[in-house]
Amino acid sequence: MLKQTFLACLLIWAGAVHLFAQTPVGKWKTVDDETGETKSIVEIYEQQGKLYGKIVKLIDPPEPNPVCEECTDHRKGQKILGMVILENMEKEENEWNGGKILDPENGKTYRCKIWLENKDQLNVRGYVAFLYRTQSWYRVEGE
Repeated sequence: MLKQTFLACLLIWAGAVHLFAQTPVGKWKTVDDETGETKSIVEIYEQQGKLYGKIVKLIDPPEPNPVCEECTDHRKGQKILGMVILENMEKEENEWNGGKILDPENGKTYRCKIWLENKDQLNVRGYVAFLYRTQSWYRVEGE
């Protein structure tokens, strides 16, 4: 009986360690939370201990090689493909926050928090004051 209890505890602990060891580094399919449409593939990468994300593929863009006309910072007029839209995300327990995310459609930048719902679903939340909007992004394998 003690052996079975120990084995069960070990399996639970191993599962918890695996969940906390997961990382959002990789490629993610972005899905518009209002329309349900797939918009792009974003590659999240780590640089100097922080997470960043850049658009590596656009799905059915309204025009070839669109640029961010609505952006008000250094990205104004830059091509959206290859643009860094997620920056300076720091790990805090089982989420990453403290950074910002850009919506290239409206050019607005939001405070951001991201966390893994599971190994294949990333929740991305943008904030303005106390209001927020959350999208679910889905891991892309072999893209």
